[in-house]
Amino acid sequence: MILKIKKNPSNKEALELINEGISKRASLILIVCCKVKYEGRAVSRLGLGERTVLIKGDGSFIIHQDRNLEPINWQPPKTKIYVKEENGRLIIRGIRRNPEEILELEIVNLHLISYHLGKDTKELELAGYEEDMREMILKNPYLIEKGFRPTSKEYSTPTGFIDIIGKDKEGKITILELKSRRAGINAVKQLSRYLKHFSDHKKFVRGILVSPSLTEDARELLKENKMEYIELEPPKELERKNKITLDFF
Repeated sequence: MILKIKKNPSNKEALELINEGISKRASLILIVCCKVKYEGRAVSRLGLGERTVLIKGDGSFIIHQDRNLEPINWQPPKTKIYVKEENGRLIIRGIRRNPEEILELEIVNLHLISYHLGKDTKELELAGYEEDMREMILKNPYLIEKGFRPTSKEYSTPTGFIDIIGKDKEGKITILELKSRRAGINAVKQLSRYLKHFSDHKKFVRGILVSPSLTEDARELLKENKMEYIELEPPKELERKNKITLDFF
């Protein structure tokens, strides 16, 4: 990995390092005191402040304040980055053509600049979502109850897609609404809408909400509508080659 760092660089040093990093498609990190202007789908201005600026090799241009998770301003990949000196200050400009947008930094003080050129080809793999729950239940239907047989997944209705439809041991249609986090009233209402789609077979249809936990008002609404609840945790691990493993590196 190539790594270059410069503390309190002059404008000339900063220009050289930023342009070198951009030309090599490196990822740059700048700690600066700057103003920010944006013009495009809207117009915004941000006064002087200490910020962290990221310029990635794919053209992403991101400005963070020292609070909050989300950036205060940003441009997506394929943004064209230009840097110049103007009236003794560095100007970094990110330009997009479609849609037309300009994000501009006017840097008053540049405390630190670094760039690194590394190699990272891995794709993020996630577990613990509704899709993982669905696959887990389809492979292990006994997790719902003995005799349950899934017959369809992501079944389309006018009000959305039913996660899983199946039949219980008595042959009754069983509708599962899955939530990978604590379920609330909205999940119960969604399940209720699915049941209405099968209103012609009401006596032979069961509605079951499946989630790791349930709010009290959701529990009351389930009981009121004669629907059921099953507590089930989503899988927290990633499945690879028929073996459950956790990949850290």
